[in-house]
Order: sequence, then structure tokens, then C-alpha cells
Amino acid sequence: MEIVMKKSNIAALLPILVFLILYLGTGVLFEYVLKIPMGFYNIPIVVPFMIAIFVACMQNRKASFDEKLQIMANGMADKNIITMLLIFLTAGVFVGVVGRSSAESVAYFMLSVIPGEYAVAVLFAVACFVSTAMGTSVGTITLITPIAVAVSEASGFDMALCVASVMGGAMFGDNLSFISDTTIAACNGQGCKMKDKFRENFFIALPAAIGALIIILVLSFRTDIAGGVRHNYNLVQIIPYVLVMAGGIAGFNVFAVLITGILSGICIMLITGHMGIADIVAGIGSGVSGMFETCMVAVLVAAMCALIRDNGGFEALLGGIRKMFKGNKGGQLGIGLLVGAMDIATANNTVAIVMANPIALEMADNYGITPRKSASLLDTFSCIAQGIIPYGAQMLVAISAVAELGYEISAMQIIPKLYYPMLLFVSSVIWIFLIPGVDKNSRQRIK
Repeated sequence: MEIVMKKSNIAALLPILVFLILYLGTGVLFEYVLKIPMGFYNIPIVVPFMIAIFVACMQNRKASFDEKLQIMANGMADKNIITMLLIFLTAGVFVGVVGRSSAESVAYFMLSVIPGEYAVAVLFAVACFVSTAMGTSVGTITLITPIAVAVSEASGFDMALCVASVMGGAMFGDNLSFISDTTIAACNGQGCKMKDKFRENFFIALPAAIGALIIILVLSFRTDIAGGVRHNYNLVQIIPYVLVMAGGIAGFNVFAVLITGILSGICIMLITGHMGIADIVAGIGSGVSGMFETCMVAVLVAAMCALIRDNGGFEALLGGIRKMFKGNKGGQLGIGLLVGAMDIATANNTVAIVMANPIALEMADNYGITPRKSASLLDTFSCIAQGIIPYGAQMLVAISAVAELGYEISAMQIIPKLYYPMLLFVSSVIWIFLIPGVDKNSRQRIK
């Protein structure tokens, strides 16, 4: 069904402004004024979205409330929204079943077989693999940061470098993983196959990862090594992750891939005795519960954006963007900066992508940008911003994990050593202006 754009009306963007003021303002108050730990993430993000929707409902007095409910219902009934929700929940089951001990196994295995002078590079590589397999940067940082602290303490490497390397690797996987909520949101929002978006993203992320690895190695070779880290590990537990990654890269149906991972994970956890039936059931429950807020945000954003579009807000925004960014390359940069700004405001890259999706979809059609390219831009630029902002969950979790082990570290110590996100921005800009933006064979969106 073709969407008929309303007359331009900049006032229709007020709900987005209300949400940003409420969420960002309350987050700053909690985090920096009241000094509440993880202040941004103590705010129930659903509440600001509900208030923003009420504001949107109060606009356009010509339409009745029932008509506005129908507009919101139409926005939420989109096939991509339903697909997104089901993938979120299935991915939650996968992570809940497989557990996260396999991440530690990968880290300790590599640290045991690779010389000590490469330990920080190992941390980066392990974080890249684990986050790509698990689909969560925060989960990866939670698991690998304690190992990074142990490496720093045992070997003499700078702790900020160790922690920043883990964060950089975690954002690499967050950007590329087939089961990452950012990938799911970007691909479904732009009508793009996950394997196409992965291939597009890979050639942006790989140069940045190689560059970061080289810098880490150069700095490592300048450090006098005092010792290494040893710990038990069980590599059998990584099989479900490998199956999911291989199936995703091969282009199999995402649901089939996730179900294969879930079934293999259940079998392996039971056979190895790592989890019992009760533990698996509890893991499934916690995994699904962890996706509830993300699912609700996707639904509320779809409803809010439907009202904003109907009131002419998107037409006003697109008009402003057209004046600022010219041509295909300018449109690509505009999409990247749009989602980056959303992420800085919300401190949540999934929320930023979900909010930017409908606007980016219109921009992609206007500027002749392929679906896989627009999906890549959304995911990449949101990860760049999320990987650097000092009040993001990734940074706060890393600092908290270090503090729990009795050490102190600040965001200002870590940020200068976040080489991967910085190089990812450089790689993305080069990719935008040097790679052709229109591919006639990939313009069609998934219906």
C-alpha cells in the first residue's frame, strides 16, 4: 500500500522532542546530579514514549481519537514490526538457553595458547567473536571485562587499554551479529535481508577492526610483560554459537538458524551437565523477559511514528534534510548522522534505530539508497555513537565491572583508547564517499 505524505508540518515532530527532553533530561538528572548508578538505565523508557504518544494524540484536532487509534494500529500492524518482535523473542530464548559461560571458555582458551604479549589483542578478538555470536555488546562487556582486569593485573598492561579493547570488540559484534537487536531492527525496518546487510557491513567494519588491532599490537609491544592468565575452559559449549553464525552467513532463514542454535544448546548443556532442565526453563524465561522492553519500545515507536507521519512531521523533516544534504552521498551521510544524533540523545542504539527507521526509509527512497546500505548505515552509525558516549550502557557496565573487582577507572581514561569506534567512523565516511550508492540489483525491498 502506497503511503501518501501529508502536507509539511514541523509541529508534528513535537512528540519526538518531548520524548528526548524527558528521557535525556531525566537521565542526566539521575546520572550526574543525583549520582544514581546506571541512572540512564533506571528510567522506564516506555513511560516517556507513552507521554510522547499522548502529545501526538493531542495534535491534529480535525481527527477524532478513534481515528488516531486506527492510525496507530495501522502503524503497529506492519509485517516488519511483527517479524522484528518474533526475532527479538527467539533470540532471547537462544541466549537464555545457551548461557554465557562459553564466552569465558573462548577467552581463556585463547589466552592459554597465545603468547602473553598478544593478550590485549586476544581480548579484542575474543570480544569480537563473542559479541558476534551472542548478539549483545553489554553482555560481552559484562563477561570479558573481569578477564581484562585480570590480564592487566597479571601482565602489566594498561587497564584502560584492556577495557577499551573489550568495548571495541563488543561493538564490532553488536554491529555485525545476526541475532543482535540492532541488526534485527535495522534489517526489518529497511526491508533488507540479514545476510546482505552483513556483507555490506563487513567491509566497513573489517578495515576498522584491523586498524584497531594494529594499534593495540603496537602499544602492546611497548609494554613489559610480567605474566599471564590461566583458567579452565570448555570449548564444546561454543558449538551453538558457531552454528548460528555459520547459518546466518550462509543466508538461511533466521528463525531456522535460531531454532537450530536453541536445540543444539539444550542438548549440549544437558549432556555436559552444565545446566539441568529447571535451569534451562529458567534461562528461557529470563532470556525472553530481557527482550520485553525492547519489544514494547518497537511497538510504541511504530504507533508514535504513524501519527507523526500522518500529521506531516516526516515531510517537514525530510524537507529540512534535503536542504542540508544533496545527492546520494549526502543522503547516506544524513541517515548516519540522524541515527547517531538519536543515539546520543537516547543512549540506546536499538531505540535510536527503531526511531530513525521510518525516516531513514523515506530518505533511502528519496536519495536512491539501497535497503542493505541504509540498514548498514543505521546499524553502523548507531554503534559508533553508542560505543563512545560516556553515559552509554556499554561504558557504565565496563566501569561498574572494574569497580566490583576493587579498581577504579573513569570514562575519560577509556574514551581516548576506544580505537575501534573511532576508526569505524573513518571507515564509514570513506565507504560512503568512495563506494557507489546505487545498485540496481539490490534496490527492491523485502515485502
